[in-house]
Order: sequence, then C-alpha cells, then structure tokens
Amino acid sequence: MATLFVIATPIGNLEDITHRALRLLGAVPVLACEDTRVTRRILERHGVSRPAKLIAYHEHNEAAAAPGIVKLLGQGQDVALCTNAGYPGMSDPGYRVIVQAIEAGHRIEVIPGACAIEPALLASGLPVSSFTFKGFPPRRPGPRQRFLEAEREGPHSLVLYESPRRVGALLADALAVLGDRRAAVCVELTKKFEAVHRGWLSELAAQFAATEVRGEVTIVIAGNHPKFVRAV
Repeated sequence: MATLFVIATPIGNLEDITHRALRLLGAVPVLACEDTRVTRRILERHGVSRPAKLIAYHEHNEAAAAPGIVKLLGQGQDVALCTNAGYPGMSDPGYRVIVQAIEAGHRIEVIPGACAIEPALLASGLPVSSFTFKGFPPRRPGPRQRFLEAEREGPHSLVLYESPRRVGALLADALAVLGDRRAAVCVELTKKFEAVHRGWLSELAAQFAATEVRGEVTIVIAGNHPKFVRAV
C-alpha cells in the first residue's frame, strides 16, 4: 500500500522545517497542499524541486478532494499532505483525508515540525505539564461563552487559536466566564514581529479591547488553580 505523508511546515519562519520534510517534499510524486503558492515559496526557499503532481487540498474542496487523494494512494502513488503552516488536521484541512486513507488501509507517516501550540505554551510562562488545546472558539458570543464554560473547572492550561479581529472579544468573554486568570496573547510566533503579551485576563482584555491586532494569534489561559486565579 502507498503512504500518505502528513508534513508539518513552518508557521512563519521558513527555516523551521526539517531535513526529512524537505527530502520527502522533493521525492513524492504527488503533493497535496492548502495553497500551492505558499508551498511553492517553501520549495523555492530551500531549493527543492516541485513534485510531478501538485494539487490543492483546502477547506473549500476537501470533501471532493479527499477521495481523489485516496484513489491516487490506491494506485500505488505516495502522497505528501501539507497546509500553509503547521500540521495538517490541526485546525487546518487534513483530518478528513487522513481518516479516509486509514480506512482504505494505507500507511500514514507524520513528519513532525513547527506548530504554534508548544511555543505559545512555553513563552506564556504558564504550566506546561498538562494542557487542553481547543482550536478556534466559536465566532458568536453565546456559543463562545458556552465553549469557555466547558473549561471553567479544568486545571489544565487552555490553548486557543483566534482571529486577530476577535481577540478582544474572546478575552472579555474569558474574563466573564473563567474569572481573572493569568494569560498570554502570542502574536506572530516565529516571525519578525513576534510578540508575547502576558498578564491577567482583566489587563489583557482592556489592552486588546482597543488594540488592532495584525497576524496570527495563539492565546494561553491558566487552568483553575489558586496560584493563577484572582478575585475581580
């Protein structure tokens, strides 16, 4: 059976990719990627030849594209899967084709690499021994508050991705639902203008209520532990 290579790509700094990933990107006959333009920049940056077949696999076409990738695997062709940044399937397209490939009996090989979760946790100064990653919260206030409520009693550090347009709203809801906890807002990790803002949720909510955020955002919020929670 053929192999589906699930390859992590840089989340910002193009140097953050492994030799193994580059070797496979240049060796597989088929490369499925979220945005072919982004992937081409990675290949060009590292002098990697473009695969014979380059196809798009993104959130708008994955329902139709996944069976096509599984068909190629069934024909004996190895396929590499990557997204614009980080791991396929981690808040990015990929889960659907991975599951279908497994169900069809194909081999899955994950190539480790860059991801925003661990750098954000380590830079936050909050406990890293256990954490909960929840991806992107709901966009609307009501569902977002219920989403946060499910984590209110959890002792684990909470890691979230968020749109730069909704950072202030998320922090305000987190303060209202979780109480005043230590938190960190990590912006543009690994990139030139990387910044980590640490403080209490009350402080961060006030700061980002009127602050325009540019770039990718990862938020870390302390778990329900007396050391990291204070009365409002």
